[in-house]
Amino acid sequence: MILSSGYISFIRRNPAFRRFWFAAVISWIGEWFNTIALFFLILEYSGSEFLLGALFSVRMALFAISQPIIGVLADRINRKKLMIFSNVVQIGLALSFILVDGEEDMWWLIAISGIMMLLHGFYVTAERAALPNIVDEGDLLTANAIDSASWSASLCIGAMLGGIVVSNWGTDVAFVLDSMTFLVGALVLLPMKIPQTIDENLKGPIFSTAFQDIKTGWDRIRSDPRLLRLVFAKSAWNLAGAGLAGVFLVLAGGNLDGYGAAFGFGLFFFARGIGTGVGPLAARVLFKDQTKWPALIGLLVSLSGIFYFFVGLSLTMALPVTIALIILAHAASGANWILSTVLTQMWVEDEVRGRVFSMDMLVLGASAAISTTVAGFLVENYNLALDKGMMMFSLVMIFSGLVFTFWRPDLKQVIDTGKS
Repeated sequence: MILSSGYISFIRRNPAFRRFWFAAVISWIGEWFNTIALFFLILEYSGSEFLLGALFSVRMALFAISQPIIGVLADRINRKKLMIFSNVVQIGLALSFILVDGEEDMWWLIAISGIMMLLHGFYVTAERAALPNIVDEGDLLTANAIDSASWSASLCIGAMLGGIVVSNWGTDVAFVLDSMTFLVGALVLLPMKIPQTIDENLKGPIFSTAFQDIKTGWDRIRSDPRLLRLVFAKSAWNLAGAGLAGVFLVLAGGNLDGYGAAFGFGLFFFARGIGTGVGPLAARVLFKDQTKWPALIGLLVSLSGIFYFFVGLSLTMALPVTIALIILAHAASGANWILSTVLTQMWVEDEVRGRVFSMDMLVLGASAAISTTVAGFLVENYNLALDKGMMMFSLVMIFSGLVFTFWRPDLKQVIDTGKS
């Protein structure tokens, strides 16, 4: 079961969280319908691994570069309105993919997908910043575990159903279903009231004050060494993980013998979703001592890299072995995600939380864009074999996790303070 009785009890006694949670889940399921369909269209019309990498790169680049201003908006505008805005605009954009009819349409397919990811950035940043205003601080780990597990369940369900739908009824049906989920998500959020504290200093013309407002968020991060380190927690995984999951894993799924490409995509992303769902739930049970979380975050990145190394070795073995290793790799990354997210929510004040999370997402998106670009380029131009590519990128992930583990500016501050 994704949720134990304790989680179900928490959902039942928190009606605001329940609605907030359901709105996100329904949108996520549709998003993965969309993603599997886009993979299929790119490989069907162009056969280009580079364009597959470019899809992820453009998506993550637009997600990243828009985050500073999104963070300001999430701190000065009602966060519920931002989430509804994100969903409503994506209804029409999802339907536009029905017009794709050949290789010449790949450029605008990638561009529209990038715009949708930019809008998704509005939703993610506003949601992460709003969650502590809906649940008590003592329930943050539980709420985030449910949130992460549900994202993963949505990935499992959406990716697998997306593969089945595309295989049997085509991509147009997937895009229609995707647009409907955005509509339902917006309608579910509409009656909600989400508390929010807005800093008086944020008032005034947004464009003339934007730079100073962004700087305030960055100053908040720089003033706290433990928070500065935490902003790089997710990117420590994404520096290699985005290329692994976004390029190599997709291509490996498309190359499964005896399966259609769309079903193969869905199968491997289904395994990825199980892992990222199990990881946060396991972290809640296993890692109760919060003082150990900063060290664990980096070690979990390296552990994910170790499992991905064996994924590369297993591609010529039995399929169940590969699936099990993908689950374990993403369980470690899911635990990394939830520990770093909860610490950020606990350490940062409501008035500036949107801007801090936007910087978190900026670094994450930039590292993911670099990773997927490099992976797609190597496969397309140097015929890098999938198994070798996975092992090479997994070694980068292991190293990245170790560097993050031993980089502890927060401990250095404690030592320096003690000496003085």
